[in-house]
Amino acid sequence: MANKVTLKQIAQEVGLSPASVSLVLNNRPCRISEENRRRIKEVAKREHYIPNQIARSLVTRQSKTFGLIVPNIESRFFSSLAKNLEQRCRAQGYALFITNSDGSPENDLDLVNLLVTRGVDGLFLVVEDDDSDNGALADELLRLPTPYVMVDRVVDELDCNKVLFDHEQGGYMATRYLLDQGHRRIACIVNAAKSVTGRKRLAGYRRALDEAGIALDPVLVLESEYYIASAYAAAEGVLASDATAVFASSDNIALGLLKRLHEAGLRIPVDYSVVSYDNSAADALFESALTSVDQNVAELAEHAIGLMMRQLADPAADPIEILLTPHLEVQGSVALHRE
Repeated sequence: MANKVTLKQIAQEVGLSPASVSLVLNNRPCRISEENRRRIKEVAKREHYIPNQIARSLVTRQSKTFGLIVPNIESRFFSSLAKNLEQRCRAQGYALFITNSDGSPENDLDLVNLLVTRGVDGLFLVVEDDDSDNGALADELLRLPTPYVMVDRVVDELDCNKVLFDHEQGGYMATRYLLDQGHRRIACIVNAAKSVTGRKRLAGYRRALDEAGIALDPVLVLESEYYIASAYAAAEGVLASDATAVFASSDNIALGLLKRLHEAGLRIPVDYSVVSYDNSAADALFESALTSVDQNVAELAEHAIGLMMRQLADPAADPIEILLTPHLEVQGSVALHRE
């Protein structure tokens, strides 16, 4: 393995001080002739000089790193978000540290402190969205000296930069589409007990039913966490009901439902019509591709990095909340229903 070339070695070859070489290679203002600049960069390129980012950060007070906290990196939605955000951070010259909280508010708090002590220049937070458990995290963020952007899941009480999709509108769009196809007995499998996001999607479901003059039937609202096993258990309520269609409020919930229907010998959309949420699981299915509420992850990541770079450029700028509109990706999992 070749030895790393140092600033001192480059300085010796070009006959200048290490400080002068450092200024040129870090693109800092200095009174060095164009000829010497050219020579320094030529030697650095020839010797494959790699800057020491730790040493550089001591001078610039920037680590050129960001941190990302997600609740479940195994989720297709969050892994896609991490990928899209990492690409955009890299394009801005930043490395992204990706961490996983397992949906725990305590872990959210620990990971914020871990990443800040590692010297990240900013944080992207996808927090656990059980609003009853976020008090300690909110208090910590209020005192946080490091810039941060809340992405997808937010703490409403915090006045900070946020970007998220309109979950209530998404739930409305999913249910409205099923109603438009003639369905009137529509089950909703949703994480409403523990999730602000789930409650917003449930509110959209209720609004669509209200507009259609259909009273909400509590029997058709089935509780599930965002895990396949939980949704698999909740699907028993669908089988026990007279529902002809289901709004599954996440792709993991849809996968758990489809697993149970498959075991029962039932098919989509012949026996049940299904609309999912997130549009990230179509390639995991052997059934008809899922009609799903699509949240454009690339758009979400683009706005998140934009908010971060804006905050770094002007720390005194007023925070912004960006509410994005999802759209419905129509596939083959919904059939017309005729009474």
